[in-house]
Amino acid sequence: MAQTPAGPGVDAFRLPRPVPQVREPRSTSNDTPMRETPDISTEVGIHLKLETSDEDDDYEDSLLSDSSSGLEDGFPPSKKGLPISQLRTGLCYDERMRYHSEIAATSGENVHPEDPRRIYYIYKELREAGLVEEPGVVPFVEHPLLRIEAREATKKECLLIHTDEHYEFVKSTAEMSDESLIDLSEDVTMDSIYFNNLSYFSSKLSAGAAIETCRAVVSRKVKNAIAVIRPPGHHAEVTRTMGFCLFNNVCIASKVCQEDFGNECRKILIVDWDVHHGNGCQGAFYNDPNILYISLHVHMDGKFYPSGPEGDMYHCGAGAGLGKNVNIPWPSKGMGDGDYMYAFQMVVMPIATEFDPDFVIVASGFDAAAGDELGGCFVSPACYAHMTHMLMSLAGGKIAVCLEGGYNFQAISKSAVAVTRTLMGEPPDRLPATGATASAIDTIAKVRNVQSKYWRSVYPKEPVSGSFEGERLHDIIRQWQAMHLYDKFKLTQLHVFRDTVSKSFDQQVLASPNYEARKYLLMIFHDSPDLLFGSNSGVTTQQKPQDTWLVDGVQSYIRWGVSHNYGVIDINIPEFITVDPNTGSSSYGESGGYENNNVEYSSNQTDLARREGEKLASYLWENYVEPYDFPGGIFLIGAGHAFHAVAKLVSENENVYPNLTGIIGFISTNPIRPIYNHNHPWLPQWYKDNSQIFVSRAHSLWKKDGKASKRYGTLVRSEGLLLNEMMKLHEKEVFEWIAEKADVEGDEDEEDEDEDDDEAEGKTEDEEDAVAVKTSGDTESDNDTRNVLGETATANNTRGESDGDTIDDPAETETARALDSTSHQFLVPVVQSTDGTSDEGATSGGGGGGGTSAGVATNTSGPNNGGDVYMTTE
Repeated sequence: MAQTPAGPGVDAFRLPRPVPQVREPRSTSNDTPMRETPDISTEVGIHLKLETSDEDDDYEDSLLSDSSSGLEDGFPPSKKGLPISQLRTGLCYDERMRYHSEIAATSGENVHPEDPRRIYYIYKELREAGLVEEPGVVPFVEHPLLRIEAREATKKECLLIHTDEHYEFVKSTAEMSDESLIDLSEDVTMDSIYFNNLSYFSSKLSAGAAIETCRAVVSRKVKNAIAVIRPPGHHAEVTRTMGFCLFNNVCIASKVCQEDFGNECRKILIVDWDVHHGNGCQGAFYNDPNILYISLHVHMDGKFYPSGPEGDMYHCGAGAGLGKNVNIPWPSKGMGDGDYMYAFQMVVMPIATEFDPDFVIVASGFDAAAGDELGGCFVSPACYAHMTHMLMSLAGGKIAVCLEGGYNFQAISKSAVAVTRTLMGEPPDRLPATGATASAIDTIAKVRNVQSKYWRSVYPKEPVSGSFEGERLHDIIRQWQAMHLYDKFKLTQLHVFRDTVSKSFDQQVLASPNYEARKYLLMIFHDSPDLLFGSNSGVTTQQKPQDTWLVDGVQSYIRWGVSHNYGVIDINIPEFITVDPNTGSSSYGESGGYENNNVEYSSNQTDLARREGEKLASYLWENYVEPYDFPGGIFLIGAGHAFHAVAKLVSENENVYPNLTGIIGFISTNPIRPIYNHNHPWLPQWYKDNSQIFVSRAHSLWKKDGKASKRYGTLVRSEGLLLNEMMKLHEKEVFEWIAEKADVEGDEDEEDEDEDDDEAEGKTEDEEDAVAVKTSGDTESDNDTRNVLGETATANNTRGESDGDTIDDPAETETARALDSTSHQFLVPVVQSTDGTSDEGATSGGGGGGGTSAGVATNTSGPNNGGDVYMTTE
């Protein structure tokens, strides 16, 4: 190591790296001009030439120059140029696929929706857009679509998905007579399939075209591709044809690519945005861990084709394929751009990105497009383009779009062109400002909750039941409600024996003290309470208590009933009911496929839970109502999905409705249940005359033409949206109606009793009138249980007549509200009986003591996010 020159007053020392020392220049006077400054550049240059030893040759400076390649360590080298974007987009189309058509001459309205002209119109639109190069046609783009030749799929390729029996059946149609083919097409077991002698050829050509399209993309002959093919395939199951589909094109192509390309194409993502669920694709890969199937489709609780529960969100795969099946089931038709974009952003892309596929196939049905009558949805061509654009970010851009459904020629043509232009590199058209509907948001939230257990990128994460030794909030709320209602109104528990009905109803039934001794009885069946949440991070299911609000719509009805000396029975129907797995069968498995045998009460896929509700209603009637006499009558209130139990009780027990005075219902968006009995044809008319069924303005009922059947009662349009909002909005109206009905019934009973007494005493009509005039002033002081708001009922009303549709005078209504509001201010949890004695501390005749449950009525499901929210504060 060379010695560093020692400066004045500085000892020489050795450094691992030499530091240059610069000699100070001769001192100059402070006023020396710049032009006379001594030139020391040469001297400085000499001292900046550092001397190093041989042992420092390998030393690397920690500061790299701009041209250094050291920063590239750990990073792949940059690609030169644009190798992928320079490739062309492929197009596979063969007019011979149009040979599959109906034999019988058809015209006008009876043409089958799966029309051979579907693919012709798409190809025609692509050609008119200047995207296709062919003899006699000059394209408008520099790099037009590259044609991919179609071929027939081989038997070996088809058997990768289908059974030999299935293949041979389709093959046999090529040798059948026209008469036999027509009969076969009309066979109901064929499920919307028609055949001719060329159907076998066209279906093999369609499958082969899908194969060659996918192979061209995976092998990078093209950067991406679209296959305009038919007949479609995603309904075709392993063992049978179904829903216009003979062979499952996309599934066969997926298997061929996996076999031909090995690890280069091991993981495949299939996104199916056809409006119908691709039951064939789901069934083919339900146990396959290497193929992720995501379907967005209209489900309508299993009532939309192909029907059944297989398309619901709870079918997530099985065995090694668990979590590799994602269904996004729309609850109704009418879904639009905002809903599909929201689904892609919240479910499709997070899961697809985490899956990290080697290849993407789109089962591209365009029957969700606006204008398609079969689909009934409103997806625009621009939305299809945006969804395609998002999927192009996966698998290095290896994406193939294969046509499935879509039956409006203009809609499928415009949509297919929009997708093709995006594949070719054109940015998607801008979408108008839109948002997801409430039903879509609710559906996506449920799908995320289901899928969160299989994907790290999907939130919120739902903790495993019991992992924190916690309790369901529903039970805690019910216990608080029981204490609250006991403190205010002395409601106590009516016991329900577990060996009779589901244990879920234990501690869910409360009754006012000595309810069986009252003149009137009010039975309220209602859904579980609503919880309104404030802020939530969305990462977990944890919710801060101070940001959570309990909305109770039933307490005002209990309060009114108790304050007017009615007997009250409050029945809370939990959202989930524990059922016996041996009570019914289901395709979900031995236990019905429901975790811990808990079934949603509002489920439209099974009625196991509602059957338990029916048993509860029947049990309560037979054990706690029927043994007692309520001379003034009984009123039933059903709120939300719980109204089902009321409807079934009245319909199936012929001893119920003769004892009823009226029925009130509150329906937000759940189905309206009819009341009828084939053995009592007059029951619907009685129901219509003695009911008030409030139905939210958001309900689909009001969108239908025609008059509703009297089996649905007297329907009243409500401007409310949420169930609790409706109950609060119409409480005064309901109270007045009950009071009027009770007053009418009371007058009739008194008239009957007077007639009996007159006959016994032998009084004449003149004598009776004289007595009536004499005692008319005393009737106002009668300690009756009628509501003060019902005193305006006229004496000439008869049983069966309803004032539910009359419009009250606004001034009278305001006065009534003021009176009722005043009465509420003096409510205390001490109920005065008709004889003036206090019932405080009395126990229920049904055997209740210190109940641990109480009732709240709200709608906890459905797409209700709008409207004002009313909360009761007790």
